[in-house]
Amino acid sequence: MVAATAHGFSASAGPSRAEALARLERLARFLDTAIAIPGTRIRFGADTMVGLVPGVGDAITTLASAYLIYEAHRLGVPKHLLARMIGNVAFDALIGAVPVLGDVADVFWRANTRNIRLLREHLARN
Repeated sequence: MVAATAHGFSASAGPSRAEALARLERLARFLDTAIAIPGTRIRFGADTMVGLVPGVGDAITTLASAYLIYEAHRLGVPKHLLARMIGNVAFDALIGAVPVLGDVADVFWRANTRNIRLLREHLARN
């Protein structure tokens, strides 16, 4: 049996924080910046592409973003930081709901990249 820590995990309970962070960074990159527009500095990802599908597109990408927040919770992120992360995703979902304009805004908001930055900064301090 694995001993629990203050956040519910021990070192032997699963991947290390560094491995978990690397996995979540790959997910955020896939969702927000995986594709570059040649000749520009503009990047977008699956969040923008899937968000183009009316109705279900934004729901699917919001679920992927929610998974990132769930994993941040498992890594011991405090409630105030989780609230900020949820706010980033909520804003992304809200602007994404506006046809076309929301998809353009999605390219620049990058809620998942923002949330990974918050997570990385928290883990570096703790």
